[in-house]
Formats: sequence, C-alpha cells, structure tokens
Amino acid sequence: MKLIIAVLAGICWASNVRCQDPHVVDSLDRLLVNNIGDTAKGAIITALVNEYVFTKPDSCLYFTNMGLDLVKEQSVRNKFEAAGMDIFEQSMYSQSAVALSELRNDSLAVKFAFKALQLSENNKDKSAGKWALEKLGEVYFNIDEPKLAIDYYEEALSMESSKYFQQIFMGNLGACFYETHQYDSALFYLNRVNTAFLTDSKKPWAYPLYILGNICLKKGDYQNAMQYFRKARNYSGQSFEPIDICQAYVGIANSFKGTGMTDSALWYTNQSLLLANKLSLPVQSLEASTLLSDLYESKGRIDSAFKYQKISNILRDSLFSKEKIRQVQNFTFNEKIHQQEIQKERDASANKMRIYGLAAGLVVLLVFAGVLWRNNRHKQKANALLQLQKEKVESTLSDLKSTQSQLIQSEKMASLGELTAGIAHEIQNPLNFVNNFSDVNTELIEEAGEEIDKGNIDDAKIILNDIKENEQKINHHGKRADAIVKGMLQHSRSTSNVKELTDINALADEYLRLSYHGLRAKDKAFNATMKTDFDPGIGKINIIPQDIGRVLLNLYNNA
Repeated sequence: MKLIIAVLAGICWASNVRCQDPHVVDSLDRLLVNNIGDTAKGAIITALVNEYVFTKPDSCLYFTNMGLDLVKEQSVRNKFEAAGMDIFEQSMYSQSAVALSELRNDSLAVKFAFKALQLSENNKDKSAGKWALEKLGEVYFNIDEPKLAIDYYEEALSMESSKYFQQIFMGNLGACFYETHQYDSALFYLNRVNTAFLTDSKKPWAYPLYILGNICLKKGDYQNAMQYFRKARNYSGQSFEPIDICQAYVGIANSFKGTGMTDSALWYTNQSLLLANKLSLPVQSLEASTLLSDLYESKGRIDSAFKYQKISNILRDSLFSKEKIRQVQNFTFNEKIHQQEIQKERDASANKMRIYGLAAGLVVLLVFAGVLWRNNRHKQKANALLQLQKEKVESTLSDLKSTQSQLIQSEKMASLGELTAGIAHEIQNPLNFVNNFSDVNTELIEEAGEEIDKGNIDDAKIILNDIKENEQKINHHGKRADAIVKGMLQHSRSTSNVKELTDINALADEYLRLSYHGLRAKDKAFNATMKTDFDPGIGKINIIPQDIGRVLLNLYNNA
C-alpha cells in the first residue's frame, strides 16, 4: 500500500512532466470510463489534471472535481494511508487554483492555493509544502501579481534540493522578474537554467527561451530575440506545448515588426491566431489579435486593423467579465468544501466514540496511578526536607565566602593604613624636587632675560640649558610621584569577585574613552578618531566588571 501511495504522490507533484501526446490522453480518458480500481483512478485523474491545467483549464477543473469527489468517499479513504490521501487532495486544490487563475477567477484561485498550502502545513510534509508554495507563485503570476509570486517561488527554491526542480523554479523566477521589469534579475535566474535541461529530448522546455527573447526585444536586440524565439518554437513543437508555440510565433512576429518586416510579422501572427483559435486558447488569441490590429494599422489597412481590434475587445471582455461562470464555479467549489467539512465532523464523531472507550481504561489507570502517587508523595516530602537542608548549607557557604572577601579587603585596607606614612614621605620627596627646581627655573628665566637684554647670548644659552636640565628633573620626579600614587590605588582597589549582569557595550565604550583621555593627558599632540560598531543583540553578560575593565584598558593602551 505504501508503494502505491508513493507512486500516486509522485504523479501528483511531478506536474512539469506531462503526457503531451494526445493519443495518450485519449487512452487515459477511455480507461477512466471503465470500471477500474480507486488507486488507478486516482493516478489517471492526476495525469489528466496535469495535462489539461494549462491547455484546457475548464477540463482540468472537471477532473479536479472528480478527484475531490474521490477524496470525499469514505470507502476510498479507508484504502489509503491518511498521508497519501492528503497529498492527493492537496494536489487537486493546487491544480484547481492554477486552472482558475488561467480563467482569471482570481479570488477563488488564491483561496484554493492557500487551502493546498494549509493542507501541507497540517501534514508537516516539507516536500508537499514546497510544491504548494510553487503553485501559489504560479497562481499569483497568472493573475498579474508577479511581485507576490517572487516571494513564494524564492521560498520554494530555498527548500528544493533536487537539481531538476531547481531549474524549473529558477525559470519561473526569471519570468516573474521580467514581468516586474527587473531585467538584470530576470537574466540572472534565466541564465542559471541549464541548457541541457531546456533541450531534453523527452521534455524540452521553451518558456525560458521565450522570456529571454522578450528581454532582447525590450533592448532592441531583434537578431538575438529572433534566435531565442525560433529555438522556443522548435522546443515547444517537440514537447506538444501549443501555448508555447503560440507565444513563440508572436515573439517571432514582434522581432520582424521591430526590423520593419511587417509582412513576415503578419504571417507569424496569423499562424499564432489560427493555432490559438483551433485549440480554444483565449489568452493567446487575444495576444495575437491585438498584435494583428497594430500591424494592419501600421500598414494603413484601417478596416483590417478595426476588425482585429474588435475581435481583441470581444476576447478581452470574454476573459475578464465571466461573472456568471465565476458564480457557478464558486458555488460548486464552495459546496465541495462544505461536503468535506461534513466529512470532518463525521470523523470527529467517530473519534469521540474512541475517546469514550479509552476513558474506561483511563479510570483503571488512574486507580493504579493513585497508589503510585501516594508513594511518590512520601518520597517528595523526604526530598523536600533534603532540599531545605541543602539550601541552608549553600546559604551558609555563601555567607562564608562573602565574609572571606570582606576580610581580605579589610586586610588590604589595614596594610594600606600602615603604608600611608611611608607613601606620603615617598610622595613628598619628588614633590619637593619639583617645587625647588620650579623656583630655580623661575630665577634662571629672569637671569636669561637680563643677559639677552645685555647682549650676552652665550651666557643666556648656558642659563637656558640649565633650565632644560631642571625641566627634565621635574618630569622625572613627577613620573615617580605618579607611579607611587598608582601603586597605592591599585593596592586599595576593591573587587567582590562576584559576577554581575553588565552591559558589555557600555563598559567597552567607557574604557575606550578613559584610555583616550589618558593618552591625551600624556601627549597633547595625540589625536585619534574613535569609531565603534557594537552589536545591539549581545545585551548584558555575566562578568566581573572591574576585572574586565582593567583588561580592556590594558588592551587599548597597548594598541
């Protein structure tokens, strides 16, 4: 059974590998009429839905309705595991959403796309989730919301590990960026689509080439545009993609139009219109008839231009004013949702009956649990008593540590008191030198002035040298006094050795500025520009701020 579900799920999500051969589609239709098993029926419905979702959206909706009916049947649900059936249901909603978006039933398309996404989230299936996101992107692209589509395609791409499907997502992203006129971004993704992937002999993909051709048209590069469109025409013909063929014809026509070859442009546009009308592709018919109107107008054939303008107006009204069709579709699909809600209520009722059965067993378990609880209660009381004793011991230990820290600090302060007299004397000596040499320098300066006035320059220079030597001695004894004071402060500095929550950014900034001003005090000519780049997300950390502050200060000074 698991193998069947896996196969069914694989068909559901591999929507890019469609059976484009009409003979195969006819065979599937005939098989569906026959009395076949539910598993095979689900697989055939999925294949037909994937075939018609772009070419015949109305037919696609018919088969998604059939698939949702299949999901609703309880006898079918009982045959499958819940996960496999949920994936099938999600696929039906996703493909319905894409088909509705092709028909421009925008609100219902978005509603169904989000319904599929919700199912994937409920099932916690990442693989199904990325495809639900991809389909949401596809829906928003089809309803002319490429900016929203980009968000969902990028999220799907970030979840995809398969190189094959990454190519698809990147091609779709390129188309979205093209529609938002971000051509550089479009080229970035389109150029990452592997050439071998585009030219796969079994399923070549023409759409990225069509977008590349349109970008060339925007830039006026008609020669390269023509090459891209011709390749797109060849690939779409190999893969039986009529929509891509129509788009390629229109692209070729626009290339001829850009080079002034109106007759060739008319021929290819007519080919696109004939194919679109034959296969009932209204969007492509609208695009071709609009271009024909422009081409005939440029040739001065006003009657033909008016004829195709009228056709394009009728098609535009048909595409964008289908209120009655939308109301029928809304009613039909809302009824599907209603029926599924009823089924969920039935499932909930069955679950209640199971719960009642479990409740009886729970009563027996509760009695047994009561006995265990009573035993545990005694154990908890004993554990509580032990915990209380443990807390008292820890509290006593903490008090002892605090007392120890206070004693150490007291001893440091006591030793500081004993050293105070000696330190004062040590400081006084260099201060006396500083004062004495300052007084001498004052007298020497006056004498130098007198000698200069008398014209005794040599004597004045001798006096100035004496002043210089005295200044050096003043500086020496001043540094000596500074070293003594710093040593005293270091000795008396107190730290609790207890970590505390500290704003590390503020602490780093404070000691940075302290270092700067210290250096400025030593050298007035010193200047520096301070630039900081703190991480606001760090917050407060548990440290001893005095110790870390000293470390930071030393680092700054050394640097």
